[in-house]
Amino acid sequence: MNPQKIIHLYNRVGFGLLPNELKKISHLSVDEHVDLLLKKAKKQQPLKVNTSELSKYDHVKNEREKRMMLQKVHRKLLVKLNTLWFKNLYSSESLLQDKMCLFWTNHFVCSSNFVDQTEQYLKVIQKHALGDFRDFVVAISKNPMMIRYLNNQQNRKKKPNENYARELMELFTLGVGHYTEQDIKESARAFTGWGTNAKNEFVFRDKQHDYGTKTFLGKTGKFDGTDIINIILEQPECALFICEKVYKEFVNPNPNSKHIKKMAKVFRKKYRIDDLMKYTLTSDWFYDTENMHVKIKSPVELLVGIHKVIPFEFKKERYFQYLQFNLGQKLLYPPNVAGWPGDKQWIDANTIMIRLKLTSAIAQQRAIEIAAESDFEDDFDMISKRKKNKAYFIFTNLNWTPFQNAQEGTNLEDWKQVLLGNKLSKETEQVIQTINHHTPREFCIALMSLPEYQMC
Repeated sequence: MNPQKIIHLYNRVGFGLLPNELKKISHLSVDEHVDLLLKKAKKQQPLKVNTSELSKYDHVKNEREKRMMLQKVHRKLLVKLNTLWFKNLYSSESLLQDKMCLFWTNHFVCSSNFVDQTEQYLKVIQKHALGDFRDFVVAISKNPMMIRYLNNQQNRKKKPNENYARELMELFTLGVGHYTEQDIKESARAFTGWGTNAKNEFVFRDKQHDYGTKTFLGKTGKFDGTDIINIILEQPECALFICEKVYKEFVNPNPNSKHIKKMAKVFRKKYRIDDLMKYTLTSDWFYDTENMHVKIKSPVELLVGIHKVIPFEFKKERYFQYLQFNLGQKLLYPPNVAGWPGDKQWIDANTIMIRLKLTSAIAQQRAIEIAAESDFEDDFDMISKRKKNKAYFIFTNLNWTPFQNAQEGTNLEDWKQVLLGNKLSKETEQVIQTINHHTPREFCIALMSLPEYQMC
């Protein structure tokens, strides 16, 4: 397998490669690479923070005061969970698993102000990310965070709530145009009684369930939520919808209907996500030059990719939160039920300036001016300071030892290849010629400050 194809594969299923990593795996075939990625994906790192602080407020008798205290703690713990997720991405070897989890959290989108609900949701995502899609949809439909987020807790026999039924088809399985408003109403009736209790457990409330006959997507019966999911997966549009999203995320933002139809044919056989990904990643067209370096890196991909070359940490945790906010993607805080649109939406006049300056600011421990965000403020004093300063600055601590070890036995051309690939314009090549006398450290910082580094 040639180096260019290996770099492309690991840009899409991971966060790039270092030259010494590329050399170690360059002898493997395409099938061997993908089999290895799938094997390593079985090693999962659970995302869980210490929540013992919540129990400190058990003795508070004033319910309003207790609720306010707990809300403050939950906000802090969600920040810690957000940071932990990034740390896991920095160090994980389960690259495909990690990328699939990021993909599915932006597909089955929901959020919560409670850390325990969020951890439970992430556990479902991790468990099913490369598993049986049918089981995945059932599990996510029974997840307490999703139930609360899309109001299925209020879905009762005499007063159906259609929120979850609508998004299940529109955003999660079929896409717009493949169902009717009546199908939504009938589906909502089938999901009546699917709720959650105070312990964040799924409960089926028998008395709130509508046991009557429903007609859904041309079929009639006394359906419940699981029946609805089974009928949805029988529709050819379901596999096509999911495969198009996978294609746009892992192959090319511009969908190719011919390739997507082939993916859907494989996917519909068993609805196994690992089968779909193996077929996609081993297909010849995945490695076509037209699919290389055409995808704009998400803020997560950008930050983890920089960290891979230059291990860093922010001197203050809130700076990291503000940076995510300014880049337009803060993990655990999707903008809405449709998630982040991605691709060209990652770039605007504000984010491009931060993105291009980011590597040099981190590597040279310089300040970047970024706006704060009130969601992360804990008290009135912090909010007042934010209003006075109107901006924050990020500073980092660095560890150059891993880079020094990684650059041994390599040359500048090796680094150019893994960081930018071979698809460069004449103008970019000319710019690189002016910096090829720099030290490896300076050379890499310069490369990662080029617009081409924003692509993968």
